[in-house]
Amino acid sequence: MKIRNTILYILFFALTLVACKSNERKSEANKEMDAFVSALMTKMTIGEKIGQLNLLAGYEDIVTGEARSSAIGSKIADGQVGAILNVRSPEKIRELQRIAVEETRLGIPLIFGLDVIHGYRTTFPIPLALAASFDTAMVRRAARIAAVEATADGICWSFSPMVDLSRDPRWGRIAESAGEDPVLGAYMAQAYVKGYQDNDLKRNNTMMACVKHFALYGASEAGRDYNTVDMSRVRMYNEYFLPYKAGIEAGAGSVMTAFNEVDGIPASGNRWLFTEVLRNEWGFDGFVVTDYTAINEMIEHGVGDLQQVSAMALKAGVDLDMVGEGFLTTLQKSLDEGLVSEDDINHACRRVLEAKYKLGLFDDPYLYINAERAEKEIFTPENNAFARQSAASTFVLLKNDNNLLPLPKKGRIALVGPLANNRLHMAGTWSVAVNHDESVTVLEGFKSLTDGQAEIRYAKGANITDDPALDLNTAVRGKPGIDTSRTPEQLRKEAVELARWSDVVVAVVGEAAEMTGESASRTDLGLPGSQRQLLEALLATGKPVVMVLFTGRPLAIEWESRHIPAILNVWFGGTQAGNAVADAVFGYANPSGKLPATFPRNVGQIPVYYNHKNTGRPLEQGKWFQKFRSNYLDVPNEPLYPFGFGLSYTTFAYGEPKASKTKLNGDEKLTVSINITNTGSRAGEEVVQLYLRDVVASITRPVKELKAFKKVMLQPGESQEVSFTITTEMLSFYNYKLDYAWEPGEFQVMLGGSSDQVKSLTVEWLKP
Repeated sequence: MKIRNTILYILFFALTLVACKSNERKSEANKEMDAFVSALMTKMTIGEKIGQLNLLAGYEDIVTGEARSSAIGSKIADGQVGAILNVRSPEKIRELQRIAVEETRLGIPLIFGLDVIHGYRTTFPIPLALAASFDTAMVRRAARIAAVEATADGICWSFSPMVDLSRDPRWGRIAESAGEDPVLGAYMAQAYVKGYQDNDLKRNNTMMACVKHFALYGASEAGRDYNTVDMSRVRMYNEYFLPYKAGIEAGAGSVMTAFNEVDGIPASGNRWLFTEVLRNEWGFDGFVVTDYTAINEMIEHGVGDLQQVSAMALKAGVDLDMVGEGFLTTLQKSLDEGLVSEDDINHACRRVLEAKYKLGLFDDPYLYINAERAEKEIFTPENNAFARQSAASTFVLLKNDNNLLPLPKKGRIALVGPLANNRLHMAGTWSVAVNHDESVTVLEGFKSLTDGQAEIRYAKGANITDDPALDLNTAVRGKPGIDTSRTPEQLRKEAVELARWSDVVVAVVGEAAEMTGESASRTDLGLPGSQRQLLEALLATGKPVVMVLFTGRPLAIEWESRHIPAILNVWFGGTQAGNAVADAVFGYANPSGKLPATFPRNVGQIPVYYNHKNTGRPLEQGKWFQKFRSNYLDVPNEPLYPFGFGLSYTTFAYGEPKASKTKLNGDEKLTVSINITNTGSRAGEEVVQLYLRDVVASITRPVKELKAFKKVMLQPGESQEVSFTITTEMLSFYNYKLDYAWEPGEFQVMLGGSSDQVKSLTVEWLKP
C-alpha cells in the first residue's frame, strides 16, 4: 500500500509539474504576443487601426494578377482591410495576401474566413444530423478533416460552430444547430472547436473557430429568421447560454454576434452581452466579429444612424465589422466628436492583431496556402470513407413495422421520389465548398451496393415542390428543380406503374436542401408539393413502402407515421449521402441516431420540447384530455417523436437503475448504473441517456434535463453495465438572483434510450 501511495504521489507531482510548465509556456507566449502587438501598434496610425477592424467579402471576380486594381485590392493596399471572407481560390488568396504584406506600409497580413459549416469539399452531414449521432469523437474528427482541407486552400478561420439552441423547427437555421438541448449543444460546441483548432492554431492545418450567434438567435419569435427575441435572464443563463459558454471554454478564438435584439438592444450593440458576460464573466480573450452587415441593420432596429450604431457596437465590445464598413467610414468622426475613445479603437485593434499572431500569420502570411497539401489532403478516399460512415451514424430510424428494414439485396426494388436521383440536394444547406458533381445520389448508392443482385428501377414520382416561386427561392446555386416537361399527375403515374412492378418501394422524399438554413423559415412543416399524394398512390398499390426522409428540421409527418410501415430519417448526409443511405437500407449499417430535436404532430404544438416545465395544472399521465388542465382539444400533448428517440435493427432491454447510495452530503459523488442487453439478432449501438430532475427548488425547474450520455456497441445477446458519475456541478443552476449553485433536496435520476422511455430512482442530496 505504501509503495502504491508513493507511486500515486509521484504521478500526481509529475502531472502537476507538467501542468505548471504548460501554464508557464502559455504565460511566456502571451508575454511575447503582447510585446509584439504593442510594438506594432505604436507604429500604426488611427486610420490603420480602424482599417484592421474592417472585414470585406470577396464575392467579386478577383482575377489573379489584377487583384490590385479590384475594389477589394485597392482597399487592402490603402490599409483599410483586416480580414476577407468568401474567397476560396488559393491563387486569389495568395494575391490578396501579397498586396497586404508587400504593398502596405506595415505589411500586416489578412485573415481569410469562410463558412466551413459541416465539412469543406468533403462534406459531412448537416450539424443537426451530426448532433443526432450523439458521438462527440466523430464530430470532432469531422471538424478536424474540415480544417485540414480548408486550410490547404488558404482558409484559416471558420464561421462555425453555430451553437444556437433552437426549439422551433419553423426556423430554418435549426439545420445548423445541435437542436433543442443545452447539454447536447454544449458537447457538440466543444467537439467542433477542438476539431478545428486542435489546441494549436499555429499549425498550418488548424483554423480558428467562431462560436455563433451570440446570443439567443435560435429563439426568434414565430420561428422567423432575424426576428425579435425576448426572454428572461434566468432562461438565458440556465438554457440558452450553455453551448456558447462551452465553446468559449473549449478555447474558441472568436465569437460572432447575432441579428436579433437582447433585452431590447440589438445584440451587435449590446455591451452587457459582449463586455459584462462574454469577457468579464466568462473570461473570453479572443475577438468578436459581427454577422453580415449586422451593425448597419441596427439602424432598422431603431437605435441610431450608421455613425451612432457603429460607435455603439465598438463600445459594446465588437472588434470586426463584417461587410457593412460602418467602422471604416465613421469611427474617425466619432473619435473626433468624443463618441468613442482611442482606447476603444486600440482594444478592438489589439484583439484582431492578436488573432493574426495566434494564427502564425506574422511568421508566415502564406502559411495556410499549400498546393502540395491541397493535392494530397482534400477530398481523399479516406475522408470520403469517413464521411460515408459518419453519415450512416446520424440516421434515425423512426418506424420499422414487422422489421421491413433492412431490405435484402434481391428482387425488384422501385426507387422513387424527387430526392432519389438528385445530386444537388445531397449535401444540404451551407455546403459552400462542395462540388455537387462529386455527391453520390441514392440511386447510385443502391446500384453500387446491390451490384446486380437486385433489380433497381427509378422514377421521379414528384417534384420537391410544384410551386415555381418556392422552387426558385430554394434553388441550389440557382438551378430550378421542377420538371416542366411533365405534370405532377404524369410523374405520379409513372411511379405507380413502377411500384406495381416491384416487390418493395423505397420512396425518397423530403425538403430541398435550401428549404432549411439561413432565410429559410417555414410555417407548413409537412412534406412540400405533391409528395404526400405520391405516397398515398404508392400505398394504394398494396406494395410495402419504405420512406427515406431528407430533411434539415423536424417535420410534421403524423399522417406518414400512421400509414408508412418504415421511416428512415436521413437528414442531409453530405457528399456520401447516397452510399450511406444504401448502407442503412440494406443493413450494412445499423441506424443508431437519436433525435436532437422533437418532431411535432403539427405546427400548432410548437414550441414542443422534452425539457419543459410543469404547469400548475399538468395533465395526468396517460390521459389525453382533462377539462381545466393544460392540454389541447384536438391532439395529445405528446409529440410525434420525442427528443432522444431512435430505433435500431436490433432491440435493447434496460434493467433497473442502481445507485451507489441514496443519501448524499455536500460534494459527494453519486455513481448510477444500468444494465443494457442487446436482445436482437444484430450488432447495434445504443445511446444511453442520463436525465435529472430537481424536484423542489427555489425557482421552477424542468421535468427532466439531459446531463450525460454514452454510446455503446453491443453484439447480439451481449450485456453491458453503463455507469455515470453525478456531481453537484450537474445539480447546479442559476437561481432568481443569477447565483450559480445547487440546492439540497430530492432528485430524480432517469436512465434510458429516449427522453420518454426512462427508468427512475430517487436520491436525497443534502448540504454538509
